[in-house]
Amino acid sequence: MARGKIQIKLIENTTNRQVTYSKRRNGLFKKANELTVLCDAKVSIIMISSTGKLHEYISPSTTTKKMYDQYQQALEVDLWNSHYEKMQETLRKLKEVNKKLQLEVRRRFGEGLNGMSFDELCGLEQDMDNAVSLIRERKYKTLSNQIDTARKKKKNAEEINKSLLQDWTNLIKHMREDDPHFGMVDDSRDYEAVIGYSDTAAATRLYALRLQPDHPNLASGGGSEITTYPLLE
Repeated sequence: MARGKIQIKLIENTTNRQVTYSKRRNGLFKKANELTVLCDAKVSIIMISSTGKLHEYISPSTTTKKMYDQYQQALEVDLWNSHYEKMQETLRKLKEVNKKLQLEVRRRFGEGLNGMSFDELCGLEQDMDNAVSLIRERKYKTLSNQIDTARKKKKNAEEINKSLLQDWTNLIKHMREDDPHFGMVDDSRDYEAVIGYSDTAAATRLYALRLQPDHPNLASGGGSEITTYPLLE
């Protein structure tokens, strides 16, 4: 059967359109390669799909730049002249902006003020005041963030300390429940309930500290002596 002709118009279905583009692109590149091999021709094809993807074919015996150069020579036109002029104009504007910014920076350091009018000096003063206000605002914001962070750390430390004290209280309670004689002494001298930690790396030893009011140092005014008793090893 003869192949039916299709109507040349935009394919409405996006999927079908992309499939047709892919197939015909590959066929076109295949024909370009055949022209290159059979006829020793230099072929360059640049294609951009509806989705913005670039596809390019260039004969192995040449490059894209050489193709553009030969195109310009054949037509006697300069493709880059207008683009170069636009780049030069953009560069000139950027140099002017840079020059004005450098002058503004010098004036903010107190240099180059002789040629300024009264209105320009007033405007410079206003700009400096606005800059100082902005810097001060950022400084206060930074300080406020640091204060909030310090408060959160302090609150966290207080919660940890409260939790440790609660754990210690529960530990003493359980030890007293297990051993009714826990914490009792065999003499009538007073003990002060003080919790101390040893200076070991693990800090796991607990001590009870006893004040001895009948020590000879008290009578001589030398102060009291503290005796430590290890509770837990």
